[in-house]
Amino acid sequence: MQLGKLLGISWIALALACPLAQAAAPVRPYQLEGTEVQTIPSKILHRDYEIFVSLPPSYATSTKRYPVLFITDADYAFPLIRSVNRRVSDHGKKLEEFILVGLSYAKGDDPVHSRNRDYTPTDTTGNSSERPTGQAEPYRQFIEKEVFPFVAANYRADMSRKVFSGHSYGSLLGLHMLLTEPQMFNQYILGSPSLWYDKRVMFDMERSYAASHKDMPAQLFMLIGSFETVKPQSRNPRYNKESDMVKEMKDFEAKLKSRHYPNLSVHSEVIQDEDHLTVFPALITRGLFWSFASK
Repeated sequence: MQLGKLLGISWIALALACPLAQAAAPVRPYQLEGTEVQTIPSKILHRDYEIFVSLPPSYATSTKRYPVLFITDADYAFPLIRSVNRRVSDHGKKLEEFILVGLSYAKGDDPVHSRNRDYTPTDTTGNSSERPTGQAEPYRQFIEKEVFPFVAANYRADMSRKVFSGHSYGSLLGLHMLLTEPQMFNQYILGSPSLWYDKRVMFDMERSYAASHKDMPAQLFMLIGSFETVKPQSRNPRYNKESDMVKEMKDFEAKLKSRHYPNLSVHSEVIQDEDHLTVFPALITRGLFWSFASK
């Protein structure tokens, strides 16, 4: 009996100790193979920004230079694009290899504040106590004058083939670039552009550009979800409540086409059964094929 009691106590002690042993084991964070995080101290913005870099599979064994895709909202978009690209390529629908550069938020900043400030073209806060917006132009200069040289100096990047992609406010930033320095990127993949922002200020910027330019050398692909419109008669909660973003995108496309710029290519697509929060995986997949489909 004494031996049985001792064995029982031993098993109980062992059972109690197992969770403690498991908890004490070191936890290894999940990492994305073949990626790097670089910090760029910006002299233009007086803030530090991180960029995420994913190199193509053949990078280590080749000497070639690769086109570069720059993506905003990198905390979300970078791992998603990397996974979509690899899955599509691994299953036979070959895409041209490219370097992926994720533009993350300012270090130490709240992500919402960082993107609201850096991706918007005008300040809508006025003299209120809200954090200011409207720094898209200095942020554009940061990308052009500090991110581009860093990427060119540290990676075998073909800087003559640069693609920009963004969603929502990220697309607003892309349109600001298009209407300020269109040749900054060769191609623009813009999803669900927030053309409603500041009383449709982008339409004013487009008119100003057209008044002083005869060409807009760029390729533009805009995409949006079919639910990003307004249908008051529908009870489906996925429809927008206020902004008809589908109509605004189509209006903006029509306006650009009406200018007859000789070197501008514009294409748009409405993706069925997607809303503002769900559309990005589908639109970036279409965007990757548009930009990097193997010839």
